Amino acid sequence: MSEKLSRSALVKTHPGAGWTIVLMLVASLGFFIAGIFSPFTAVTKLWLFENQVSVYRGLIVLWKAGEIFLFLILFVFTILFPFVKINSMLALWLWPRLENEKARNMFHFVSNLGKWSMLDVFVMAILVLTVKSSGVASIQVGLGFFLFFISVMLTQTASLWTGKIVSRLEK
Repeated sequence: MSEKLSRSALVKTHPGAGWTIVLMLVASLGFFIAGIFSPFTAVTKLWLFENQVSVYRGLIVLWKAGEIFLFLILFVFTILFPFVKINSMLALWLWPRLENEKARNMFHFVSNLGKWSMLDVFVMAILVLTVKSSGVASIQVGLGFFLFFISVMLTQTASLWTGKIVSRLEK
Protein backbone atom coordinates (compact mmCIF):
# COMPACT_ATOMS: atom_id res chain seq x y z
CA MET A 1 0.00 0.00 0.00
CA SER A 2 2.77 2.48 0.90
CA GLU A 3 4.51 1.71 -2.41
CA LYS A 4 1.34 2.68 -4.27
CA LEU A 5 1.06 5.92 -2.25
CA SER A 6 4.63 6.85 -2.99
CA ARG A 7 3.99 6.32 -6.71
CA SER A 8 1.12 8.85 -7.00
CA ALA A 9 1.34 12.61 -7.16
CA LEU A 10 1.17 14.15 -3.69
CA VAL A 11 -2.00 15.97 -4.67
CA LYS A 12 -3.68 12.58 -5.21
CA THR A 13 -2.44 11.04 -1.96
CA HIS A 14 -3.43 14.16 0.03
CA PRO A 15 -6.33 15.54 -2.04
CA GLY A 16 -7.89 17.90 0.52
CA ALA A 17 -4.73 19.67 1.55
CA GLY A 18 -3.09 19.07 -1.82
CA TRP A 19 -5.61 20.88 -3.97
CA THR A 20 -5.83 23.72 -1.46
CA ILE A 21 -2.04 24.11 -1.53
CA VAL A 22 -1.95 23.91 -5.34
CA LEU A 23 -4.61 26.64 -5.56
CA MET A 24 -2.64 28.74 -3.07
CA LEU A 25 0.49 28.33 -5.19
CA VAL A 26 -1.29 29.18 -8.45
CA ALA A 27 -2.80 32.27 -6.79
CA SER A 28 0.62 33.12 -5.38
CA LEU A 29 2.15 32.91 -8.86
CA GLY A 30 -0.58 35.22 -10.21
CA PHE A 31 -0.10 37.75 -7.40
CA PHE A 32 3.67 37.50 -7.84
CA ILE A 33 3.56 38.30 -11.56
CA ALA A 34 1.00 41.07 -11.07
CA GLY A 35 3.08 42.47 -8.20
CA ILE A 36 6.21 42.67 -10.32
CA PHE A 37 4.51 44.76 -13.01
CA SER A 38 2.19 46.86 -10.81
CA PRO A 39 3.38 50.11 -9.22
CA PHE A 40 5.36 49.14 -6.15
CA THR A 41 5.78 52.66 -4.85
CA ALA A 42 4.85 56.17 -5.86
CA VAL A 43 7.63 58.66 -5.23
CA THR A 44 6.65 62.34 -5.10
CA LYS A 45 9.52 64.82 -5.23
CA LEU A 46 9.10 68.46 -4.28
CA TRP A 47 5.33 67.90 -4.04
CA LEU A 48 5.14 68.26 -7.85
CA PHE A 49 6.64 65.28 -9.62
CA GLU A 50 5.30 61.80 -9.06
CA ASN A 51 7.03 58.71 -10.35
CA GLN A 52 5.47 55.27 -9.95
CA VAL A 53 8.00 52.48 -9.76
CA SER A 54 7.32 48.79 -10.27
CA VAL A 55 9.84 46.04 -9.58
CA TYR A 56 10.07 45.44 -13.33
CA ARG A 57 10.61 49.12 -14.11
CA GLY A 58 13.13 49.44 -11.27
CA LEU A 59 15.13 46.58 -12.74
CA ILE A 60 15.08 48.23 -16.17
CA VAL A 61 16.28 51.51 -14.64
CA LEU A 62 19.12 49.73 -12.82
CA TRP A 63 20.14 47.93 -16.03
CA LYS A 64 20.12 51.11 -18.11
CA ALA A 65 22.04 52.99 -15.41
CA GLY A 66 24.78 50.37 -15.55
CA GLU A 67 24.08 49.19 -11.98
CA ILE A 68 24.59 45.57 -13.04
CA PHE A 69 25.49 44.26 -9.57
CA LEU A 70 22.35 45.74 -7.98
CA PHE A 71 20.30 44.59 -10.96
CA LEU A 72 21.56 41.02 -10.61
CA ILE A 73 21.00 40.90 -6.86
CA LEU A 74 17.45 42.17 -7.13
CA PHE A 75 16.66 40.06 -10.21
CA VAL A 76 17.98 36.82 -8.71
CA PHE A 77 16.52 37.22 -5.24
CA THR A 78 13.31 39.09 -6.02
CA ILE A 79 12.32 37.52 -9.36
CA LEU A 80 14.21 34.30 -10.09
CA PHE A 81 14.27 32.60 -6.67
CA PRO A 82 10.58 33.19 -5.84
CA PHE A 83 9.55 32.08 -9.35
CA VAL A 84 11.62 28.89 -9.06
CA LYS A 85 10.33 28.27 -5.52
CA ILE A 86 6.66 28.56 -6.48
CA ASN A 87 7.07 26.37 -9.57
CA SER A 88 9.15 23.79 -7.68
CA MET A 89 6.40 23.56 -5.06
CA LEU A 90 3.82 23.08 -7.81
CA ALA A 91 5.98 20.35 -9.35
CA LEU A 92 6.33 18.70 -5.94
CA TRP A 93 2.55 18.48 -5.60
CA LEU A 94 1.68 17.64 -9.21
CA TRP A 95 4.59 15.43 -10.32
CA PRO A 96 3.21 11.91 -10.96
CA ARG A 97 5.04 8.96 -9.41
CA LEU A 98 7.31 11.10 -7.25
CA GLU A 99 8.93 8.82 -4.68
CA ASN A 100 8.77 9.84 -1.03
CA GLU A 101 12.53 10.30 -0.72
CA LYS A 102 12.63 12.49 -3.83
CA ALA A 103 9.67 14.49 -2.49
CA ARG A 104 11.57 15.10 0.76
CA ASN A 105 14.72 16.10 -1.16
CA MET A 106 12.75 18.40 -3.43
CA PHE A 107 11.07 20.06 -0.45
CA HIS A 108 14.46 20.46 1.24
CA PHE A 109 15.70 22.25 -1.92
CA VAL A 110 12.61 24.47 -1.97
CA SER A 111 12.86 25.36 1.71
CA ASN A 112 16.55 26.25 1.35
CA LEU A 113 15.75 28.35 -1.71
CA GLY A 114 13.02 30.13 0.21
CA LYS A 115 15.49 31.27 2.83
CA TRP A 116 17.24 33.36 0.19
CA SER A 117 14.25 34.81 -1.56
CA MET A 118 11.30 37.15 -1.32
CA LEU A 119 10.74 38.91 1.96
CA ASP A 120 14.25 39.85 3.04
CA VAL A 121 15.27 41.11 -0.39
CA PHE A 122 11.89 42.76 -0.72
CA VAL A 123 12.72 44.82 2.37
CA MET A 124 16.19 45.51 0.95
CA ALA A 125 14.59 46.87 -2.23
CA ILE A 126 12.52 49.29 -0.15
CA LEU A 127 15.65 50.39 1.71
CA VAL A 128 17.60 50.94 -1.53
CA LEU A 129 14.74 53.02 -2.89
CA THR A 130 14.50 55.02 0.34
CA VAL A 131 18.24 55.69 0.53
CA LYS A 132 18.39 56.74 -3.12
CA SER A 133 15.55 59.23 -2.56
CA SER A 134 16.31 62.64 -1.18
CA GLY A 135 14.77 64.11 1.95
CA VAL A 136 12.28 66.13 -0.11
CA ALA A 137 10.64 63.00 -1.49
CA SER A 138 7.50 61.30 -0.26
CA ILE A 139 7.15 57.57 -0.83
CA GLN A 140 3.75 55.85 -0.90
CA VAL A 141 3.29 52.12 -1.10
CA GLY A 142 1.55 50.99 -4.28
CA LEU A 143 -0.60 48.07 -5.33
CA GLY A 144 2.45 46.05 -6.42
CA PHE A 145 3.71 46.03 -2.83
CA PHE A 146 0.49 44.45 -1.57
CA LEU A 147 0.27 41.95 -4.43
CA PHE A 148 3.88 40.91 -3.85
CA PHE A 149 3.24 40.66 -0.09
CA ILE A 150 0.17 38.44 -0.63
CA SER A 151 2.27 36.23 -2.90
CA VAL A 152 4.96 35.92 -0.23
CA MET A 153 2.41 35.04 2.47
CA LEU A 154 0.60 32.46 0.30
CA THR A 155 3.89 30.84 -0.69
CA GLN A 156 5.13 30.75 2.91
CA THR A 157 1.85 29.24 4.14
CA ALA A 158 1.88 26.63 1.36
CA SER A 159 5.52 25.85 2.13
CA LEU A 160 4.89 25.36 5.86
CA TRP A 161 1.87 23.18 5.18
CA THR A 162 3.79 21.16 2.58
CA GLY A 163 6.68 20.72 5.01
CA LYS A 164 4.38 19.15 7.59
CA ILE A 165 2.93 16.76 5.01
CA VAL A 166 6.27 15.82 3.45
CA SER A 167 7.85 15.17 6.86
CA ARG A 168 5.14 12.54 7.53
CA LEU A 169 5.80 10.59 4.33
CA GLU A 170 6.99 7.04 4.91
CA LYS A 171 10.64 6.30 4.40
